[in-house]
Order: sequence, then structure tokens, then C-alpha cells
Amino acid sequence: MIQLTRLNNEKFLLNSDLIEQVDITPDTLITLTNNEQLLVRESAAEVMSRIIQFRQAIQAPSSKPEIKPAEGSIE
Repeated sequence: MIQLTRLNNEKFLLNSDLIEQVDITPDTLITLTNNEQLLVRESAAEVMSRIIQFRQAIQAPSSKPEIKPAEGSIE
């Protein structure tokens, strides 16, 4: 999910997998896969940057702590 801002300054989260197209008009117009359209304050470049950051974050290996077996347990 990426955070965007409507023209009335209302912030919202958008599932970036639903974005079909981003048009650069005087405002940034996002068309979703269901043909719904959203006007946002962010530039098309900023929308793209946020999508890339989000996807990198969910694909990055997590830093999970190493789990050691309890003493006396069989591995």
C-alpha cells in the first residue's frame, strides 16, 4: 500500500497492484483496474517512486532473529 493525497489534502492508502495507468495532466490522474479514477497531489514520478519503495520493502529479506533449538532437543 502506498500513501497518497487527494486534491482536498485528504491522505489515503492505495493498493498499488490496482493501478493500471498514471496520466500526467495538470494534476496526476491514476486509473485503477476497475476504471475508477483518482486525482492526487503527488507527481507521477513520486507515485512511481512510492510504488518502487513499497515493492522493494516487501521483497527485501527480513532480518529475523536466529532461532536456536532448546537444550536437549533433537534437531
